[in-house]
Amino acid sequence: MFLMATSAIGPGFITQTTTFTARLGAAFAFAILISILVDVAVQLNVWRVVGVSGKRVNELGNSVVPGLGWALAALVVAGGVVFNIGNIGGSGLGTEAMFGLDAKIGGAISALVAIGIFLSKKAGVALDRIVVVLGAAMILLTGYVAVVSGPPVLDALRNTIAPETVDLLVITTLIGGTVGGYITYAGAHRLLDSGLTGPSHARAIARSSVIGILVTAVMRVLLFLAVLGVVAGGVTLAKDNPSASAFQAAAGQVGLRVFGIILWAASLTSVIGAAYTSVSFLTTRRTRERTRNLLTVGFIAGCAVLYLVIGAAPVKLLVFAGAFNGLILPVGFTLVLWVAWRRRDLLEGYRYPAWLLGVGVLAWLVTLYLGYAALTSLGNL
Repeated sequence: MFLMATSAIGPGFITQTTTFTARLGAAFAFAILISILVDVAVQLNVWRVVGVSGKRVNELGNSVVPGLGWALAALVVAGGVVFNIGNIGGSGLGTEAMFGLDAKIGGAISALVAIGIFLSKKAGVALDRIVVVLGAAMILLTGYVAVVSGPPVLDALRNTIAPETVDLLVITTLIGGTVGGYITYAGAHRLLDSGLTGPSHARAIARSSVIGILVTAVMRVLLFLAVLGVVAGGVTLAKDNPSASAFQAAAGQVGLRVFGIILWAASLTSVIGAAYTSVSFLTTRRTRERTRNLLTVGFIAGCAVLYLVIGAAPVKLLVFAGAFNGLILPVGFTLVLWVAWRRRDLLEGYRYPAWLLGVGVLAWLVTLYLGYAALTSLGNL
């Protein structure tokens, strides 16, 4: 649950939320509400199909159309590599804000911390605990800044239902950033490792998927309120680092240090989530856990080397990876819905709820729009 939530909360998540809040003000609350509803519809279906079948999405893909799972894996890994360069860069910026440490050194140290988790003899336990602790820390610290900044809460509540402005591009960007790419499958694949699979656990699987989205939503809302309080007070955010300037304006130097901790925690958990999920697409349930952990270590180390050589993820590569995320969502989600609708044999005879499939189809239409937007982005590049 927390792996999915913290994978979604990365450097891009923080920057997006800050930028859109500064642009739309209280009206951004409506975009958050719609994105949460679509996210819940997507995750309910993905977790249900993966959990009940007991198979990773790449295994399901190969069962439906030979080779489809590996094609999807190629998209996930390609996007995961580029985004992990950005995640490691974000962790470096976090240590810079906290301690004034050079971003490259901070990024390298953060990558070593992530590697240490997967080299641990109890890597699974360490992975689960670190994402819970860091996820809780992010929420509590952001909540503190949200209170200090004094946001117009009533204005935000009113705009949640009756927005002054509706921006469809902002909504689709939020959806892609929360359930796009590898993020969609992070929690569901981790669920398989827990052994909580099969039709008998369908209700528990559904509950976990919703709570995971709600954890992400809480962080999004708190960050929105923290920035809204600053913007409503008439502060103009710095263009080069709007999030840091918002936290500093709200709580001075303490706010800047708090931002550093939040950015570092968000980046580190995203490094872990991207690496874990990308490798899960390259392996199967029969792959030994030690082998998976070593592959994950190699994935993180490779991304760290690329970050140190390049300095940061090139903007065009990040845009390209973002477009890949937009493609992964409709391809992977179409597969999930097909299995739910037509491949009861892969679900151990489980009768899939018609209402859930209907909700999934509505969300699927949104993912098609995201896919179209992604293809347009690829064409522009």
